[in-house]
Amino acid sequence: MKKFLFQGDSITDAGRSFDYDDGRGSYGYPTFVAGKLGVKYPGQIEFINRGISGNRVVDLYARIKRDFINVKPDVITILIGINDVWHEFGDDPNGVSDEKYFRVYCSLIEELKEALPDTTIIILEPFVLKASATQDKWDEFRSETEKRAKSAKKVADKYSLPFIPLMDKFDSLAMTAPADHWLLDGVHPAPAGHEIIAEAIVDKCEELKLF
Repeated sequence: MKKFLFQGDSITDAGRSFDYDDGRGSYGYPTFVAGKLGVKYPGQIEFINRGISGNRVVDLYARIKRDFINVKPDVITILIGINDVWHEFGDDPNGVSDEKYFRVYCSLIEELKEALPDTTIIILEPFVLKASATQDKWDEFRSETEKRAKSAKKVADKYSLPFIPLMDKFDSLAMTAPADHWLLDGVHPAPAGHEIIAEAIVDKCEELKLF
C-alpha cells in the first residue's frame, strides 16, 4: 500500500486529529483527496495528514525527521507560505522573509530528496484573497504572498518537482462569488475552497500516473 502524506499549516491541518492518522480533518482538502482517490484506488493508498496550524517553512524544516522522513511516504504534497507572511503583521513579528523562505524551502527539499529518493514531492502555491483577516493590510498581504508564491515555483523548478498553481485560480473564482465563499477569511478555505485544492491535487496525481 502506498502512503500519501499531506504537509503544511492550518489549511492542511483543517482540524485533524493529532492522536491518530485516520483523523485527517473534518472538511479539509486532505479528506477530500482521500475520498476522491480512495474511490478510484480502493485499498491501495494510506492517507496521512501531518499539517500543523501556525506552521511556517522553518517549522516544517524543524520536523523533517519525525513528520516527513520517518513516515516513509510515496507521495508528499506541501502547502506552506501564508504564515511566513501573516506572522510578520502582529505585535510580536515572527514571519519569515522571502529570501529565507526560499533558502529553507530548498534545504527541506534537498534533505527530503536525499532521504526519500523515490518519493514524489508536489509543491502547492500559496494563495490569498481580500477578506476579513487580510483586508486591513491587503497590499502587504498580497505583495508578500505573491513573493512566496513565486519562490515556491522557483523551488519546484530548481528541483524539477511537480507544481500546482492556486493563486490565479482563486483570483478567478473570486470573480464568480464573494471571496469568503472560497476562503473564509481570505486565508483559510471554506469547503468549496478545499474542494478546489483537492481537485487540483487529484488531477496532478492522475497526470503523473502515481497510482
